[in-house]
Amino acid sequence: MKNILIDAEIYDKGLEQLKRVTGIGVDVIEPCEELRELPAELLRDKHILFCSVPPKNLDDMRSLELIQITSAGYSQLFGLDLPRRNIRACNGRGVFDVTIAEWNIAMMINLSRDLPAMMRNQQAGIWDRAARFQREIRGLVVGLWGYGGIGRETARLAKAMGLIVHVLSRNSLRTREDIYVVPDTGDGRGVLPDAVFHPEQKKQFLSGLDFLILSMPLTKKTEGIVGEEELKALPNRAYLLNPARGRLVKEDSLLKALRKGWIAGAALDTHFYYPMPPDHPLWYFPNVIMTPHISGSSLSPHFQERIWDIFCQNVTRYLAGRCLLNELTPEQLNGE
Repeated sequence: MKNILIDAEIYDKGLEQLKRVTGIGVDVIEPCEELRELPAELLRDKHILFCSVPPKNLDDMRSLELIQITSAGYSQLFGLDLPRRNIRACNGRGVFDVTIAEWNIAMMINLSRDLPAMMRNQQAGIWDRAARFQREIRGLVVGLWGYGGIGRETARLAKAMGLIVHVLSRNSLRTREDIYVVPDTGDGRGVLPDAVFHPEQKKQFLSGLDFLILSMPLTKKTEGIVGEEELKALPNRAYLLNPARGRLVKEDSLLKALRKGWIAGAALDTHFYYPMPPDHPLWYFPNVIMTPHISGSSLSPHFQERIWDIFCQNVTRYLAGRCLLNELTPEQLNGE
């Protein structure tokens, strides 16, 4: 018997499916997305934890074997020493691929056509049919820094719209296995990009872009990976899109790039502070679109259905001794 603790929003169909699995016991508590301490007696005999953030007193989970988190990002698992304790962990990779990829496409169109200026004109009652409001993105080059699920779904949509897709990746593009993918989305075989660049070709990659989209996780190695050198390497016509993690980009460098015109503008869904202070200068650049981390979130219409699909599949796989979906490596769990 494997005992499961669910500290996540309930999806009735998913819970019903889980309860039909033999060989498990299920306890459900009121979910919380913030770090908190839970009663030790509740934790002590649990083998599987489904949560957004593990409890502060995770050490009381002496029988814990597997953690399934609801987010694609997994920095909340850093410092928990899970590999040493032989605790496996899986994330919510793939749940937000569709919504974030659609945000990427929308932002490329909005930036290219200067939608913020059109909205300001509307609010001021100004009739302006300038050429910059009539541009198209077909034929432009979008660069994806990282080619996981979000990058692959963005590439699929971008290719359908006639964009040229370049990718910068540490690894060769290969078929993805044991990763959750929404049916009929993405680029499972890694065949869509028009060009693939490796880290030593970074400047060559950046120099040919109209759009740079960050689609990598935040780790010790990637924090601040975009600074002055990278922003200067972009053409001054290029836009930066960051739906990944705010601190992939150095804050001072981004502000400098916008002020000096090194880049044409930016769309930012992930930020340096939560919430962003109302007096932060990024709010006030006319060529910057700021959204409050909503490109993909737990309020997305299919979030519950998809994250529970991952969890239920992983419980079944775990009991059967099969490979898990979205399992994180020891290196990832150590923030490397």
